[in-house]
Amino acid sequence: MHPREFTQRHRDAAASRCVRVLPGADGMSDLIATLPTVIAAGMLDRLTQMGQSVKDARAAGVAFGEAGATGAATARTDAAGADTGNASEPDARTMDQLRADALADLVLGGAPVVDPTYGTDAPGPLGAIRARVQVVVTANTLTETDSGPAEAVGTGLIDADTARELAGQTSSWDRLFIDPITRTPVETDTYRPTASMRRLLQARDQHCRFPGCRRAAIRCELDHTIDHALGGHTHIYNLAHLCQRHHSMKQFTNWNVTQLGGGVLEWTSPSGRTYREDVPIPAVCFTPEPGPPPGAGTGDPFDEPPPF
Repeated sequence: MHPREFTQRHRDAAASRCVRVLPGADGMSDLIATLPTVIAAGMLDRLTQMGQSVKDARAAGVAFGEAGATGAATARTDAAGADTGNASEPDARTMDQLRADALADLVLGGAPVVDPTYGTDAPGPLGAIRARVQVVVTANTLTETDSGPAEAVGTGLIDADTARELAGQTSSWDRLFIDPITRTPVETDTYRPTASMRRLLQARDQHCRFPGCRRAAIRCELDHTIDHALGGHTHIYNLAHLCQRHHSMKQFTNWNVTQLGGGVLEWTSPSGRTYREDVPIPAVCFTPEPGPPPGAGTGDPFDEPPPF
């Protein structure tokens, strides 16, 4: 009795297929995929077959760990507190848990069967894409002073154990300075200097900034004059190139250095004597071309003074 055929209605409905995340309670979320029924049923069937294979291997006494079909998901769900099983602990996951872990593993670690970016000389890059999650966590939670939750930006809260697990797998973090009244970020800082900062500092320093040392900057290390762990920022005014020897000397002896501004460093020896290290002057200098003397023309007839 519907004025439009089912096939037409389905075609329009399929155009609204989507994937969305609904934040839930206790650090959990619902990943909802709206797909054509045949695709959704096929996905559930394949996940069930994968879960059943794991159960069969478990019944046969085969150890199932990170090398298994859901290995990547197993490693991820360890931090969430799931009973994933390993060589020393039996795998007691339910079928629902197995399906969820297999789905996470396929989405986060797998490659699509059809990749329109596939080239003739190499596989397409879609399979190499990895998920990125922005996490905001307090320093107290990160150092296990407390167990407050962290925030997965744009999604919801995550537990402290998962945040620490993620922190141990990343190479760098951005440090946020929060206004104590408005609780909004007022400044951000990271331990590793950016590429543009490195280029500028190499051009400025030219060599190790310890007095008398001329080891090229490209062979030196960028040092935080005020140690980053003690609150020093990764800014131009707190960075300078030091060779490995003088970097270690600054860190492990009584030599001290202070930045006076403009890239000028002042070193203090263990005996209290100070040495000023100015910014190296480039060997190549560019000066403006001198212009014509006052009153002289430039050759342009419109610039000549009037004849009266």
